[in-house]
Amino acid sequence: MSKQRKRYSPEFKAKVALRALKEEETMSELSSRFGVHPTMINAWKRALLENAANIFDKGQKSRKQKEAQVEDLFRQIGELKVENDFLSKKLSL
Repeated sequence: MSKQRKRYSPEFKAKVALRALKEEETMSELSSRFGVHPTMINAWKRALLENAANIFDKGQKSRKQKEAQVEDLFRQIGELKVENDFLSKKLSL
């Protein structure tokens, strides 16, 4: 019989990690309150600290990604239009 892992939502992880960052409670207190091993809390806290700068860059990256995606889609539309025109000319002959 295999033991299933418990999955935590990103909101829950953020909530616990923020509580750990505040350092108002010890890791063992947080662990017992939320039912999570202290090692997991430390990992979430470390991940939050390492990726905090990405929160503020996200808008700029997403705009760049959207622009690149739009350019790619326009390129695909152009290719399909050329193929469609070519095939319709061949079909009419």
